[in-house]
Amino acid sequence: MKTNTLSPDLLQKMDAYWRAANYLSVGQIYLYDNPLLKRQLLLSDIKPLVVGHWGTTPGQNFIYVHLNRVIKNYDLNMFYIAGPGHGGPALVGNTYLEGTYSEIYPDISQDEAGLKKLFKQFSFPGGISSHVGPTTPGSIHEGGELGYSLSHAFGAVFDNPGLTVACVVGDGEAETGPLATAWQSNKFLNPIKDGAVLPILHLNGYKISNPTVLARIEHEELEQFFRGCGWTPYFVEGDKPEEMHQLMAATLEMAIEDICRIQKNARDNNDATRPRWPMIVLKSPKGWTGPKVVDGLQIEGTFRAHQVPLLVDAEHPDHLNQLESWLKSYKPEELFDENGRLITELADLAPKGNRRMGANPHANGGSLLRDLQMPDFRLYAVNVPSPGAVDAHDTLVLGSFFRDVVKLNQDQRNFRIFGPDETLSNLLDAVFEVTNRQWDAREQKNDEFLAPVGRILDSMLSEHQCEGWLEGYLLTGRHGVFNCYEAFIHIVDSMFNQHAKWLKVTAQLPWRKKIASLNYLLASHVWQQDHNGFTHQDPGFLDHVVNKKADIVRVYLPPDANCLLSVFDHCLRSRHYVNVVVAGKHALPQWLTMEDAVVHCTEGIGIWQWASNDQGKEPDVVMACCGDTPTLEILAAVSILREHLPDLKIRVINVVDLMKLESATQHPHGLSDADYDSLFTKDKHIIFGFHGYPCLIHRLTYRRTNQNLHVRGYKEEGTVTTAFDIRVQNDLDRFHLVQDVIDRLPYLGPKGDYLKQMVQNKLIEHKLYIDQHGQDMPEIRNWKWGGS
Repeated sequence: MKTNTLSPDLLQKMDAYWRAANYLSVGQIYLYDNPLLKRQLLLSDIKPLVVGHWGTTPGQNFIYVHLNRVIKNYDLNMFYIAGPGHGGPALVGNTYLEGTYSEIYPDISQDEAGLKKLFKQFSFPGGISSHVGPTTPGSIHEGGELGYSLSHAFGAVFDNPGLTVACVVGDGEAETGPLATAWQSNKFLNPIKDGAVLPILHLNGYKISNPTVLARIEHEELEQFFRGCGWTPYFVEGDKPEEMHQLMAATLEMAIEDICRIQKNARDNNDATRPRWPMIVLKSPKGWTGPKVVDGLQIEGTFRAHQVPLLVDAEHPDHLNQLESWLKSYKPEELFDENGRLITELADLAPKGNRRMGANPHANGGSLLRDLQMPDFRLYAVNVPSPGAVDAHDTLVLGSFFRDVVKLNQDQRNFRIFGPDETLSNLLDAVFEVTNRQWDAREQKNDEFLAPVGRILDSMLSEHQCEGWLEGYLLTGRHGVFNCYEAFIHIVDSMFNQHAKWLKVTAQLPWRKKIASLNYLLASHVWQQDHNGFTHQDPGFLDHVVNKKADIVRVYLPPDANCLLSVFDHCLRSRHYVNVVVAGKHALPQWLTMEDAVVHCTEGIGIWQWASNDQGKEPDVVMACCGDTPTLEILAAVSILREHLPDLKIRVINVVDLMKLESATQHPHGLSDADYDSLFTKDKHIIFGFHGYPCLIHRLTYRRTNQNLHVRGYKEEGTVTTAFDIRVQNDLDRFHLVQDVIDRLPYLGPKGDYLKQMVQNKLIEHKLYIDQHGQDMPEIRNWKWGGS
């Protein structure tokens, strides 16, 4: 390998720029005042609470200055993802040096006063966090939680053929499950239609207090690992700055030229054959250029450099001189002019305009976002001549709508469907009439729907990958849907957390433009897993989601296909939310015409007058439902009650928008107390059939006047059995619901007593029947709504 890629003059300048970035990083961690060391450093110049992570920072500064060079030399459209995102000083410092930071935050000016503010705000009340976060220009990746950098990077370059993402992967991060599987993402990247990801594994050897696995295996084993994952690894190893600059410069050129060659061949020859993309392994000391020894303990190159390598406070007064020597080792007087601005010859090393990584428009994806071309969802309506007269598979109907969303946006290439091999299982089959699964590994003759180009990414059985890819896709200005089995969406609970936090913070930053919403379609849900059993039954993602800020999360449980179409049309048009939609794939009764469904979904909650008989009078009981299966059972219970107790006045309420139940003071979709009381009354008993865990409904309604609320939902009872028996085991079936009403209304007298005995007998009859026949009773399977 050529080792004189950099001229002596350029080498000196790049090293000086690196020193400037390191100086800014140390300053951010420690300094409250005296940013240019124009006088002797005093204890009063140090922050009272010093917080930050030094260990990864100098290595990331080193990478950034070298990426700047290749961006200029090759006119690259590139941005940077910091996997070890706790190295926040590096990205903040570099975006400041290139000028982006001051353009976005003018009060952090390019002078001594601006430097002082830059340093003070870091990990300081009213300032910024120590991680690379939403406030950091050029970032689409919150670095507080590790594991998702590489999947975010691939999501960013899908359908972005001119974009290259430099993804720095921490060697601690590389041990997480999501990151470990993300190396396989190269099997899904099309070299013609997509951009490129350049992973840079930062192998500095340590985590918080332990070594990293990849740093303690043999070089040959590490190289074989990455080659086995389909990469061409290049190694940059050492600790002498001059030698490392030359090695990194030469290696980066090789990697970029590999990418250019791969893309030129693919695009000139229409050759989508999977290439071996390059990657870089940078092995440098943890805490490089920092204190080597403190109080007799080695710091540089050990785990002790991970966070703050030098305690500077009244209890460690001698450390103040050591900090001053460390800061002066970067020679700030050679880097900044008298006013505190980076000297011109160094500032000229950075790219200009939108080629600066901190200013890349793709890292502020809302600025590139284009509306989807949407079909009229009403065209896919199920014909419902009367409530419950016909059955349909809700997600099968939705699949035709998704098919045409894909079709209408083929040219824009800004919509994708993601999932862990569950698109067909969730009955979204129709999408494969117009597109394929994107797949760039080997194919065999019996494969279905695999092709180098496709709008569906569902061929990797990893919820982490699907979530990460979709987040990266959305954050760079596109649209998408994640379809998943309801029980296993929990695998990405923590990823959802981070994305919701990102949305919350960016909504408060004027320069961050709103992005398309993160849309979850949760199918194969808890009430339709009778064949898979207990392991596949868990509706608890809803409980998790509603913990987040009310201006971010939305939860919808449409009762039928027409409502599902209306809801998803709304979700795909929305911005900056997380939309969770729960829908079934099994054939169930259809309740509303499309016209009625649109009105119902717009309101989010309402009385179903056709199912109620309390018009003009106070109801004796309110029967409420939320979710397709609870709706079915509530209506079946109502039909029994109206047949046997015709004088009983029943009000039926259906909830599509779950957050309608919460107070308007707590959620923007919430009902006012007056509106809630007008639906649910102030004192009548409410029998509520809910899709999920009952406690969630109690939690959402605890502020309401009417506390005569009795919720039936999933209570962790299940096995491989019939669909109806799952409901029986959880007391959500029609017979238990009828008993609930009778138990709450003792004035029903003997008529109620006899009806209660009848439904108890029905439950015994049900158990005997399924044990003998292996299916539900005909009156269950063939039930139709017969209310007048």
